[in-house]
Amino acid sequence: MVERNKYSIIIPTYNERLNIALVVFLVFKHLRDVDFEIIVVDDGSPDGTQEVVKQLQQVYGEDRIVRRLLLMCIQISGTAYSHGLKHASGNFVVIMDADLTHQPKYLPSFIKKQLETGASIVTGTRYVKGGGVHGWNLMRKLTSRGANVLVQTLLWPGVSDLTGSFRYTSYTIKLFSFSTLP
Repeated sequence: MVERNKYSIIIPTYNERLNIALVVFLVFKHLRDVDFEIIVVDDGSPDGTQEVVKQLQQVYGEDRIVRRLLLMCIQISGTAYSHGLKHASGNFVVIMDADLTHQPKYLPSFIKKQLETGASIVTGTRYVKGGGVHGWNLMRKLTSRGANVLVQTLLWPGVSDLTGSFRYTSYTIKLFSFSTLP
């Protein structure tokens, strides 16, 4: 019997009341035949994000939408991802933002690419043909591009976008990352 993959999708939120329902809907729309859970890690949003997530749990089920509260780390995505990893039950982990800069429609492509290649990590990038950003001001674009150019120049990692956080990771990488966290 072949074991089916399960995907844990970690989405940190802070004041994402207007976006989180749409992001969740789009994940469900694009991953119809996939076993997954969404772990929403909220940093005490004062805008009612947590209440929206509670409503989403009623619609989709608490086993599919997991709500975790993280306080005192306002808008530090890395801390939220670490917290979400502690609660992930999937053998693959996806990390993405709730502000719709990471489009759920690309999740099937991530899964397909991993299955085809056996890669441990699949990452989205803004800096290839067809990639890009929408709704960013000039300063945010320059900061992202500048950080990537600096890292490419110093380290030559062979990856086009090191500042993005739209990634798909295998369970073994998750365990390694989790075991090295404070």
